[in-house]
Amino acid sequence: MKQMRNGRRGPRRTSARGDRVEAPLVWTFDGPFALCLQDMEDTFRRAIVQVGDVSRILVQIDLSLPALKPRVDAGEAIQPAWGQFVDRLSHGYGLPVAPRVRHLSARGPLATMVIAYRS
Repeated sequence: MKQMRNGRRGPRRTSARGDRVEAPLVWTFDGPFALCLQDMEDTFRRAIVQVGDVSRILVQIDLSLPALKPRVDAGEAIQPAWGQFVDRLSHGYGLPVAPRVRHLSARGPLATMVIAYRS
């Protein structure tokens, strides 16, 4: 697994309700599919600790289909690991909604995880 980028983009803003809207946290993952899922969950756990008590949190995962195809062709299994991963994130960490997953047709890292939150 390669974590290629970890950081915040953009300044903090104040919403109409007066809450601070933080810049999103962004990570990219590349490598064997199952290992990427483990690394994403570990990174998510660490991010939850980092952001602390927040009023709102959303998680988006972008999967690059061109990066996934060679892994599947080489025999890597997607299920049941993917279903278990989404279930753990959705129910095990108290997220208000399941992570949003976008399937990208663009080449790039296998997965990009974005966490947006409001203090």
